[in-house]
Amino acid sequence: MVHARARRDRDLCVVGVRTLWRTVGDGEFFCPDCGGDRNYRRRTGRRRIVVLGMPLLPRGPVAPVVECAACCGRFGTETLDHPTTTRFSAMLRDAVHTVALAVLAAGGTDAAAVRQVAVGAVRAAGFADCSEEQLLALIEALAADTGRLPGACGTGERDGLDPCGTALAIELHEALEPLAPHLAPTGREAILLQGARIAVADGPYRPAERAVLETVGRALMIGPEDTARLLAATRAPF
Repeated sequence: MVHARARRDRDLCVVGVRTLWRTVGDGEFFCPDCGGDRNYRRRTGRRRIVVLGMPLLPRGPVAPVVECAACCGRFGTETLDHPTTTRFSAMLRDAVHTVALAVLAAGGTDAAAVRQVAVGAVRAAGFADCSEEQLLALIEALAADTGRLPGACGTGERDGLDPCGTALAIELHEALEPLAPHLAPTGREAILLQGARIAVADGPYRPAERAVLETVGRALMIGPEDTARLLAATRAPF
């Protein structure tokens, strides 16, 4: 009733400006007002001078908006850059999985403690059915793809390769960089610390493991000093 009255009062205005909207697309997004995933309509509009409720003279276009189908809130199109809750969960899960594989590839998989910590981290991230066998199979596939054995990554750039292998470094950046802007600093640090705990499960960091974790820190937009501090704070359990 209130909305109908407001619309009637607006239509009875003698002269005014009204925006006429047109829907040009739709999808699902994270609505800032609702605080969750909702359907949206992407809309474009043009202003027109209204006389006695009739749109007449054009006044030019307005910036496109994203309109929530639930609360009808309108937001700038940059809102679509924020991942949905479902997409964010998948990105976080994949990030932890990639970090675990990278650390295992750098430090080797011989120690049972390392494998157990890695599996625990991946399961906690969302891959509930992850097993040691699955991780080992992925490590073997990675070694076959890069031509380098697990644990054989270079300890520096003197061999002309990225410290953790070019292919692996690319995977880390692809998995972590899109996620980093949407994480609080503590969230970014938590991912790095998970990788660090895997690395020290069988003893102090190996040079290749530290190189991988430094790459993780850069991809997560963690400064070098903070990365060094976090790695120093994570020590072998014996």
